[in-house]
Amino acid sequence: MAAVPGRPPGPSLAGHNRITTQALSSTARAVAADVLGVPPDQVRAAFSDDHGLLALLLSLPLPVPPLARVVREPDVVGTFGGPLWARADAARSPILERVEELTGARLSRVDIRIIGSTVTRGVRVR
Repeated sequence: MAAVPGRPPGPSLAGHNRITTQALSSTARAVAADVLGVPPDQVRAAFSDDHGLLALLLSLPLPVPPLARVVREPDVVGTFGGPLWARADAARSPILERVEELTGARLSRVDIRIIGSTVTRGVRVR
C-alpha cells in the first residue's frame, strides 16, 4: 500500500469525513477574531462556491481608538494596526492560511466587510 500525501500511514479505512458548514463557520469566526482582535461572537462568517473552491465572507466591527485620543496622539492609530482598510487587507492572508490549515478546506479568497467599529483604549497588534 503506497503512502498518500496528507494521510497518516497505516491501513486505509472505508468511509468518508465531512466538515459541516457550522464547523467551517465556527472555525472561520474564531480565526478571524484571533487575527483581528475582536470577540468571536461579533464575527459573522458565510461561505459560497467560487468555481469549486470556497469563498469566505466575514462581517465584523473593528476596534478603534477614541477620536479625542487620535486628535491628541495621531500615532495611536498605528498601535491599533493602522487604518481600518489596511488592517482588513493585512488580515486576509493569515485568515485564509489558518482556516485552510485547520479545516483542510480549499479557499479561493477571504472578503472582509467592516460593519462597524468599537471604541476601545487599546488592542493587541500581531
